[in-house]
Amino acid sequence: MTLPNLGWGGIVRLGLVQACLGAIVVLTTSTLNRVMVVELALPALLPGLLVALHYLVQVTRPRMGFGSDVGGRRTPWITGGMAVLGTGGVLAALATAWMATNRSAGITLAVFAFMLIGLGVSAAGTSLLVLLAKRVEAKRRAPAATIVWMMMIAGFAITAGTAGKLLEPYSPERLVAVTAAVSAMAFVVTLIALFGVEGHGRAAADAGATAERKPGFIEALTQVWGEPAARRFTVFIFVSMLAYSAQDLILEPFAGTVFGFTPGGSTQLAGVQHGGVLAGMILVALVGHRFAGTPLGSLRGWTVGGCLASALALAGLVVAGVVGPGWPLKLNVFLLGFANGAFSIAAIASMMRMATEGRHAREGVRMGLWGASQAIAFGFGGLAGAAASDLARWLIGSPGLAYASVFAFEAALFVAAAILAARLAPAAAAQSSDTTAATAATAANGRSPSTSSPRYGHPAVAAD
Repeated sequence: MTLPNLGWGGIVRLGLVQACLGAIVVLTTSTLNRVMVVELALPALLPGLLVALHYLVQVTRPRMGFGSDVGGRRTPWITGGMAVLGTGGVLAALATAWMATNRSAGITLAVFAFMLIGLGVSAAGTSLLVLLAKRVEAKRRAPAATIVWMMMIAGFAITAGTAGKLLEPYSPERLVAVTAAVSAMAFVVTLIALFGVEGHGRAAADAGATAERKPGFIEALTQVWGEPAARRFTVFIFVSMLAYSAQDLILEPFAGTVFGFTPGGSTQLAGVQHGGVLAGMILVALVGHRFAGTPLGSLRGWTVGGCLASALALAGLVVAGVVGPGWPLKLNVFLLGFANGAFSIAAIASMMRMATEGRHAREGVRMGLWGASQAIAFGFGGLAGAAASDLARWLIGSPGLAYASVFAFEAALFVAAAILAARLAPAAAAQSSDTTAATAATAANGRSPSTSSPRYGHPAVAAD
């Protein structure tokens, strides 16, 4: 029994789920952040640590993926994760309101709430990506990844704008009410969007499953880490996402300090960067779909090229730190966003392909491992970039040269990421290696290797 690939309608429905996930997350990482710092006059370090905690908790992603692998269905993990995420969001709003009258109790509740948020994102996000990976044909993976991520960004924007209006005039009660409403609506929309997408019953969810013994989590994780392609991709994800996220907290201060941008101007500069990211994503989606199976549509080529282009754009910012206001900063930042968008969407599409390669019934563990690597990089990258810029300013003295040194380090990370991406094994090689290993292992047990399990990606991307 083979499940049909998802059409564009099914992809959009899963993108709607991602948008709902983003709607809750943006309230907890952005709106509550502002309330703590501005309305409650708390140190900015507090929301920073809470956001870092929600990333740290996402080291549980491999365990969440393993659970969905064993159960055979992804939908319960997505809906369950959204329920936990929504609960965490509401508790985070309650905690923020509570801080106004009892700071210690509010902070304690916030710690618990952000742990729930991390767990919810881990369960829902990991299984959602696995479902996409298993049900989207190879030539549609780049545009599918673009659709899903653009819908998530739309969820950020719509929720931030709408919630911002509903929160006026601000009151703790209104904050809790708006957060609860957004969380409830996100959960309901998720249930509607997922209805019938995966099918019913274990056979429909994992048609290629075999009757082999189910290993424990540690054994399954060890098996996945033992796959050279999965291990190398994990390292690539960490290095590239570390470079990607390290610029987040220093780009706007750089524009203000060195180029004299006002707060409004630096915010507009961030908008220019995000516009570049979207343009890069759209280009890779269109070219990848149109020229799938050719060198021009190679996901690995776009990943390597995007990393190198990001390094060049960051080298431009190094020059900007030396030259100062005469440098075309907006164009440079747009090109940086464009290169970031191109490499990231190609990497996500590659992740979807590689999740189904290797040992069967480990897609969730594989995706969880990569998601955990990304979360750790994001949690560490922002703080490391800001700390490195402060340290450089203390050592060097000149703000422009200090920021330039940090941008140079990030460029070096992107070059390293490009080298790692270029060394990732092509799909054909991975298939040959895994088939040989499977044949040897099953021969030792007196069985023939299964040829019906959906282990490998579409042949069209074998040249990647």
